[in-house]
Amino acid sequence: MTTLDEVHALTHAGSLLSQAGEIVAPYDLEVANDAASAYTAYSALPAAILNAGREPFDPDYARASRVHLVNAFGVTLGDSTIGLSALFAVQRLHPHLRFTIYRPARAPRYVQRLYELAAPRLCDVVDLPVPLVSLPADELKIDIGNHLFWPRFASMPMIDFFLWTMGVAPASIPADDKRNHWLADLPLSARTSEPYALFCPDASTPVRSIPASARARIVARLADRTGLAVMGFGAVDHPRYRDIAPLCIDTDDFLAWIRHARYLVTADTAALHIGAGFDVLATAFFTTIPAALRARDYANCAAVEFSLPHLEGIHASARPADLAALERAYRDYDWRAMPFARDVSHATSSIFV
Repeated sequence: MTTLDEVHALTHAGSLLSQAGEIVAPYDLEVANDAASAYTAYSALPAAILNAGREPFDPDYARASRVHLVNAFGVTLGDSTIGLSALFAVQRLHPHLRFTIYRPARAPRYVQRLYELAAPRLCDVVDLPVPLVSLPADELKIDIGNHLFWPRFASMPMIDFFLWTMGVAPASIPADDKRNHWLADLPLSARTSEPYALFCPDASTPVRSIPASARARIVARLADRTGLAVMGFGAVDHPRYRDIAPLCIDTDDFLAWIRHARYLVTADTAALHIGAGFDVLATAFFTTIPAALRARDYANCAAVEFSLPHLEGIHASARPADLAALERAYRDYDWRAMPFARDVSHATSSIFV
């Protein structure tokens, strides 16, 4: 077996195998600043562990009792929300199934907390690395490692991508099962009794976030359109706005603030995915990725897409030139045309003015 060089190890579309025979998450190596050049792509091994990027497969979930998912579903809150939705959708088809998810040990704590909340009904969670030989030989094993670098991740709606990595035809899953409704069963408490709209301007990277110069205009539009006080994360200079970031200590708080919002405006796809799980009406902004790849199944979402072709597909950037292009797009946008979702089955006459 040939070891990978540093770059190919960290960008390999799958998980890694150490010289000691342990399955390793590339993310953990990167965060720890450990040398990655001594690792092997275990997708080069015999197909004891399935990898849809290497070869399509058709698992017999009806006969399986437990499925082992290696290095699923990344280290961001949004990707993990969608990945868990894919598991719940498969479990609805096969209620007897239980999953074991092997996760990067160095993933952010707030992301790991989401798996803890889902675990009682769905899965067991194990930190990587683990010995390859510790995975049961007679049970289904699927690698979804480093999915950010799989070509199909940039061309498929995320929920369809994760279903495909598990050998499930996306068309076999009803649209309603792709809307993250498992979140509605989580035991979360309200954070305030006052009706509010919620503003989430910060994405996981600056190039997907709302520039600071545009935030007061958006808050004003949101407050005027809904007639509600606006809660949000981060400072915004507007009399009807309150920064609740100090009150949002953990993932449970973040989920609860979104759950009880009457309307959501966001550039953070994690907030969008979570809001969809609670059927919260939303307006979402997209800069580097088409809205259809993240919000296709969200009937309650009005999308704003900025045309920035030279930034398309960029997962992260804080380069001044990229942020200047983003600033111009928001500056030139006609905020009077900012769309709002309205679903009379969810809204009362007092929500919109």
